[in-house]
Amino acid sequence: MTAAMKDNAIVAAQLLQVRGLTRRFGGLTAVDAVDLDVAEGQIHGLIGPNGSGKTTCINLMSGVLRPDGGSIVLDERELAGRPTHVIAGAGMARTFQNIRVFGRLTVLENVLIGFNQTLGYKLLDVLTLRNRAVEDRLREQAMGLLEFVGIADKYSAVATSLSYGEQRLIEVARALALKPRLLLLDEPLVGMNPAEVDRVVGLLQRMRGQGLTMMLVEHKMRVVMSICDQITVLNFGRRVASGCPDDIRANPEVIRAYLGESHGIRKRTARS
Repeated sequence: MTAAMKDNAIVAAQLLQVRGLTRRFGGLTAVDAVDLDVAEGQIHGLIGPNGSGKTTCINLMSGVLRPDGGSIVLDERELAGRPTHVIAGAGMARTFQNIRVFGRLTVLENVLIGFNQTLGYKLLDVLTLRNRAVEDRLREQAMGLLEFVGIADKYSAVATSLSYGEQRLIEVARALALKPRLLLLDEPLVGMNPAEVDRVVGLLQRMRGQGLTMMLVEHKMRVVMSICDQITVLNFGRRVASGCPDDIRANPEVIRAYLGESHGIRKRTARS
């Protein structure tokens, strides 16, 4: 990280503040009093060995799961325990580890569904609009998002006919339809070939360039270290380190956590 990037990390306003976030599954504490801050306009990496609590954190932040304790404040609004639609309406969108496109709908229709939250329409209403002016405006915006992510030429194709990497781009475009302040990306590069990885990394950099704040859960350390401004590291549900990429690379506890996983030492059997 350059000196300028470090200075930006210090002065950037905190868009998301998480304090004491906790979630238990029976006798297992999957997320254990985690604190983290995400600065506005940055890409914040959330990393750790399998089973360290990364996806559970994302699920708690986005409302898929309810926390057993702690605070989740987005732009001074407390969101802990609120329903997913309320959290989305507050400006937090997400993608999932497993691709979730509507397979029988076209690429364009998949993106149009993303507008149901911002406009107050139900999902079916968005796809069956009778107001021509509204319909034209939504389709224009959806096509703009598809152009931005690079798959506008596939707008009329059935979503599942696209490649794996392109289906990921559909999900990103649909999430952007929510006009999020913060976008949570849960392993968006999993299963991609090198060309697809480079394509998505370029997209993330353009999104940051337009001022979008992101939290990135990812195992590809080359990518994380190259594009993230700040990184939080989890292990066994607890935060073990937080800082810029250079600090994380040199942190002995982070090194031990990854060496332990790669050599098969005591793997956790919880959800990630």
